[in-house]
Amino acid sequence: MTREAPRVEVRRSARRRKTVSAFWEGDMAVVAIPAGFSRAQEADWVERMVARLQQDTARRRGSATDEALMGRALALAETYLGGQARPASIRWVTNQRRRWGSCTPSERTIRLSHELQGMPSWVVDYVILHELAHLLVSGHGPAFWRRLEGYPRLAEAKAFLAGAAFGASRVPGGPQPDGDDPTDAGWGLTGDEEHP
Repeated sequence: MTREAPRVEVRRSARRRKTVSAFWEGDMAVVAIPAGFSRAQEADWVERMVARLQQDTARRRGSATDEALMGRALALAETYLGGQARPASIRWVTNQRRRWGSCTPSERTIRLSHELQGMPSWVVDYVILHELAHLLVSGHGPAFWRRLEGYPRLAEAKAFLAGAAFGASRVPGGPQPDGDDPTDAGWGLTGDEEHP
């Protein structure tokens, strides 16, 4: 099966002397090149840069799959929770606009908001660990937080999510903080049974 070639727009710039860049504008690949490039140089650079864009996109999509999440969750559980927390499933969801993550301990399932996609990996790892810890300890008492003490970027990740939740709450029509646990950065991370 061959991959369909994207639409490509070449933008020549008199200000560019040597650098070439590429980025997506919707589903179109834009390649910016120096105005002085020959047609052969243009063709060569377009081919290379579009290939890089496609590889980068494929890599990012691959890291966002549910299978990749499970691998990540198991590695985090092994590293920080002694391998004790093993979810039955972990997946991205688009219907979770008031929580970063949630889990149903009785089913050992974890759901992560798609709003986390694109955030730094150490922030996503914290949310995964938070939900994994709920497979072992319900609520947010001292025993729960002791489970997460070994994560080196715990405070930083919580602060990042607090800032993201604050920023999102300032956007008209954006997600609003849940408020059920202020230590969970406004939006909410929960280990409770499924709730609205």
